[in-house]
Amino acid sequence: MTFSIGQLPTKYMDTPTANFIQMMQERIKTLRDEGDLHEALHAANALVDKCQQALGPDLDTIDAFVTGLEVRADLHIELGSCLEATDDAKQAIDQLDSRPDKIAELGRLYALLGAAYDAQDRPERVIDAWQMAVSYFEIHEPPLLMDVAAMTNNLGFTAKAGGDLDSAEDFFLKSLEIMHAEVGQNHPETASVSNNLGAVYLAAGYLDQAREIHMMALETRRELFGENHPDTAQSHNNLALALQKTGDKAWARRHFEKALEGFEALGTAYADDLESVASNYCDFLRDEGEANLADVISRRVLELLGKI
Repeated sequence: MTFSIGQLPTKYMDTPTANFIQMMQERIKTLRDEGDLHEALHAANALVDKCQQALGPDLDTIDAFVTGLEVRADLHIELGSCLEATDDAKQAIDQLDSRPDKIAELGRLYALLGAAYDAQDRPERVIDAWQMAVSYFEIHEPPLLMDVAAMTNNLGFTAKAGGDLDSAEDFFLKSLEIMHAEVGQNHPETASVSNNLGAVYLAAGYLDQAREIHMMALETRRELFGENHPDTAQSHNNLALALQKTGDKAWARRHFEKALEGFEALGTAYADDLESVASNYCDFLRDEGEANLADVISRRVLELLGKI
């Protein structure tokens, strides 16, 4: 999830400094919109340096420096420079020093810090940072519930990856509860969280729950996106896996076919998804004694992907 980063305050800076900061902020936005992240990082370095030079005891200059660090940390994460992102996020957090007027900003910074740790594969640090982000978003007036939902969804992924399915379920349920209350069932993010929760239930062996949750996600995605969409195809595959486990094999076959048809139509842009779905369907067919059909499908997919 991308959080909004505000304008840098320049009230207590001299006019040339304020103009330079404004110019750099606009340049960074333009470069990011154009996809030139490396040049945007150079501009962010210039921005942070100028804000640091202007840094004083007044809150506006501190806030400007913090916002510059936040902008640069976000760019570092996109570019894979996660140690540098960690340093920027930590320095920004230290500058704010738990200020009660900067609750939303602290939440965003802890979210960024968690993302930097996540890219470094440091799950314990990730969990600590994202739980801090949740705590700030919750105490904000009013609570920033959609940000809480985004963070608890992320925490669910981290817990699931670490094998803690109980915690993953709790996080996804909290996220789903907020999504239902704030935007309703027929929303893309609600369907995504439902899909994530269904994967936890399937991994934990709660097969009927997995089936129902995946069915809900599929119904929403069909209504929002139609059949020719990668999210809809993914939901067909996930529901098929659940149906296979519950013994509804004819129904599972139909959804595997829908998933395969969807990703084949989308082509090589979704090569990894297509290979995964084809592998799942071929495994299903071989279990059903249809090895010849599985071989035909496997070859067809490999040909489509240019691997034969």
